[in-house]
Amino acid sequence: MRITYFGVRGSCPCSSDQHRRYGGNTSCVLVEVDGEPPLILDLGTGLRSLGNHLSAPLQAAGVPLQANVLLTHLHYDHVLGLPFFSPMRDPGAVLDIYGPSQEGGTLGDVLAGMVKPPFFPIQMADFRGELRFRELGDSDDVTLGGIKVKVRAIPHVGHTLGFRVEADGRSVVYLPDHQAPVDRQSVDPGVLELCDGADLLIHDAQYTEDEFVLLSDWGHSTPAYAVHVASQAGVRKLHLFHHDPGHVDKEIDQMLRQSRRIASKLRHSEVSAAAEGMSFDLGTG
Repeated sequence: MRITYFGVRGSCPCSSDQHRRYGGNTSCVLVEVDGEPPLILDLGTGLRSLGNHLSAPLQAAGVPLQANVLLTHLHYDHVLGLPFFSPMRDPGAVLDIYGPSQEGGTLGDVLAGMVKPPFFPIQMADFRGELRFRELGDSDDVTLGGIKVKVRAIPHVGHTLGFRVEADGRSVVYLPDHQAPVDRQSVDPGVLELCDGADLLIHDAQYTEDEFVLLSDWGHSTPAYAVHVASQAGVRKLHLFHHDPGHVDKEIDQMLRQSRRIASKLRHSEVSAAAEGMSFDLGTG
């Protein structure tokens, strides 16, 4: 199982010399498993560069894209890349999107309402490729060929899902948006179920402790709480994710150092900060 980060920011994209090392695109992660179609976690602005990454070998082979998407929720920073995803310009391309059910209509209808004039010059119906949607609720687990996906509702603002992806004896848990409790001690049972013994946890670490005091109901976590979740669940590796656009590289470095100190006291495993372009192999079990 190979993981590549194409977008690691939360809230909105950002760009400056001080954001260069960690990158400024919003949530988008590629999971690759031998013999399986690409699996994409969220459709943030990183999806544009992911599309370019996927297009070259497809065009060389003369075949359209076949891929699956796990969509956590519909906030802009997790869907804004969809109309810029170049493989959907090709006839025959198919993108199967698994995402949270919506109160205001079907998942497909709600997304289509975000990609149309006057918000965008074309509609999703103008894509040459086909978008297919499957709505998920809490515990609607999914099997995608040789990949098993455990699905649980996650505390956040609006219907938000977390995913545990298992393949080749390895497991990665994706929790980009997770509302920490005010005490930063209790952990939602669904979160613990997803994270239990995982090889890698990709977890919301948007706010410093001081910021969380002011923004405690905005739907996010601190690096210290991410370490706490990982420790409680016995996770092997933790990657801090969903970096605030207001945090420059040096601030994320500092948050990472603090997280590692906390993890060391808890005798927890490796802690890193996700960075755009980072790619690594979890191997096989």
